[in-house]
Amino acid sequence: MKKPYLKKLKEIYGIKVFLVDGKYIRTHIEEEFTNYAQHYRFKFVPKDEFWIDRGASAKEQEFYILHMIVEYFLMSNGMSFHNALMKANSVEKKERLKYHYINDLKEKSHSQIVDKVHAKLLKKYSKKIQVWIVRGELVRDLFYIDFTEGGHHFVYDFVPTNEIWLDDNLTSSEIKYVLLHELYERNLMITKKMSYNVAHDHASLIEYFCRNHQNRLDEYLKKELKKAEELIKRIPKKGFW
Repeated sequence: MKKPYLKKLKEIYGIKVFLVDGKYIRTHIEEEFTNYAQHYRFKFVPKDEFWIDRGASAKEQEFYILHMIVEYFLMSNGMSFHNALMKANSVEKKERLKYHYINDLKEKSHSQIVDKVHAKLLKKYSKKIQVWIVRGELVRDLFYIDFTEGGHHFVYDFVPTNEIWLDDNLTSSEIKYVLLHELYERNLMITKKMSYNVAHDHASLIEYFCRNHQNRLDEYLKKELKKAEELIKRIPKKGFW
């Protein structure tokens, strides 16, 4: 078994489910690969396989498999990715809500939930901007089912204004690449008034460049972190944040 394959998890409806090395895929095959993938979303995945990134818990692996089954069979019958994604998200969300602790947490205030979501503050990068490793599974359970890798307030309104969240599914070797992506994207959305989609594409390019030119990563990261700190005064306070 060669890269990016790590382990075969199971077979379902004739489709083999593999745990894969997401970092390898994002560096060498497709930067946009996230928590999981099936053939009709990413053609590099063989038709008879589902891929799940190595960071997923056993519980989330089952959510992802269910999601991909719905998405795969709808798209194989001609449905667009967007519509199939919405259908699969709906099915996955219902499964997540079967866990009672989710409903218990939803009764808490937003700030209390954020406290539960916070896992570790990355002090090295946190001065005026706070960079948090967060419990990604909990974010998907409570806030947004498609949260992956990282995020910030200008994409997700549940993230406090001057925080950047990084999914705890990330391996330690990928944290800096994703942090660079989020900083670069956030800075463009503030300074250039770019839409998320456009800023994301630009951020993906710089992330992909640094994945393949590792000697430039710290330089770009330092620059974007400094810029993000300088931009704080341009961000209006909203709501309870």
